[in-house]
Amino acid sequence: MPTRGSLNITAAMVDPALLDLPWHLPLEEWPDKNIASLPKGISRHLVRFVNLSGYVIAVKETSEDLARREYEMLRTLQRLEVPCVDPVAVISNRTDLDGAPLDAVLVTRHLKFSLPYRALFSQALRPDTATRLVDALALLLVRLHVIGFFWGDVSLSNTLFRRDAGSFAAYLVDAETGKLYPGGLSNGQRENDVEIARVNIAGELMDLEAGGRVEEDLDPVEVSERIVAQYRTLWKELTGWEMFPRNERWRINQRVDRLNELGFDIDELAIKTDETGTQVRIQPKVVDAGHHSRRLLRLTGIDAQENQARRLLNDLDSYRATFGLEGMDEEAVAHEWVAQVFEPVVRAIPRDLKGKLEPAEVFHQLLEHRWFMSQKQNRDVPLAEAVAAYIDEVLRHRRDEATMLNPPTASIAVPVGADEDDDDDWRSKV
Repeated sequence: MPTRGSLNITAAMVDPALLDLPWHLPLEEWPDKNIASLPKGISRHLVRFVNLSGYVIAVKETSEDLARREYEMLRTLQRLEVPCVDPVAVISNRTDLDGAPLDAVLVTRHLKFSLPYRALFSQALRPDTATRLVDALALLLVRLHVIGFFWGDVSLSNTLFRRDAGSFAAYLVDAETGKLYPGGLSNGQRENDVEIARVNIAGELMDLEAGGRVEEDLDPVEVSERIVAQYRTLWKELTGWEMFPRNERWRINQRVDRLNELGFDIDELAIKTDETGTQVRIQPKVVDAGHHSRRLLRLTGIDAQENQARRLLNDLDSYRATFGLEGMDEEAVAHEWVAQVFEPVVRAIPRDLKGKLEPAEVFHQLLEHRWFMSQKQNRDVPLAEAVAAYIDEVLRHRRDEATMLNPPTASIAVPVGADEDDDDDWRSKV
């Protein structure tokens, strides 16, 4: 029989602090000093959030086979650049102080600034919020199906959401039931996954409705059915054939532009003509998500969600036009924009407010606030003035999303500290 201390840890990179956690105790008996009280979705296994080396991990008790399978699946999805949680380790051969065996655990890293769907409301879930959650989940499901991944348990509870410039970006949390098919999914498999999503979402929203946690005009069935429509629209745009007259070849570029707007890059197009040569058919051959995010990262080094990246790139383009820099190298302009606009805004956020939102979302919301101020005052509000107003009127009143304490509707946790001091020099430059 295994003895205490014979832990088996499988991990790409092991944090030594893992060894200090009370693995000899069942997860439900772990002391409060180890636990980070964060909101979570419904799970068939016991999951607890744990403080570790300045960040938070999620520990899930399960069988060793399931833990190892899910760990490898999450690593594979990461290599395929699918939005999902970061797998940290599988820990098996756990025993209590008497040598009795304990369940293995899967350890994943908590996704900073992410929230489960139950935490995305204050008093009651609004219909527009529910709709945006479903839209984000539909896009994630399409991305998974494009690479041949069958989820098998699609739900809001198995997904984390991060704010993304007025919308949400969805991240897969639970891959336990998932399976990757290198040859792709059949139409039946895809439709089965979509139907699972529709039923699960309806049930989750009905659960909130029964607890008085949704607004009266929210229809759980209607909202859940949206994922079917959104999924099919996206799937057709990404993979469907399109036919048009040969003299309308501009529609090829139009299709590419539409896909770019959805956040997808195209590596290849299948183009065919009919027997007469008068009709052309096109179909995206290979699509890849993250078009704007990759461009922003390449130009500036800023890692942002897709919609955030689109908004930041628009501001970069506006900066270029405003200062007459069209003839200047794009990367040089981007470097100047980061130094003169983006970084000063981030540094202007007081230390105690750094944990409210991630920097890219703060910048997006600031641009929105500046626009509303300009409209209301009928003048072009300087960026420095808009920053001060946004901090006092909006940001101070938000709950922290870097870490958030239970219950989901309560006030928030300890703010994340800043790495840089505030700097007012930029106010004279923008």
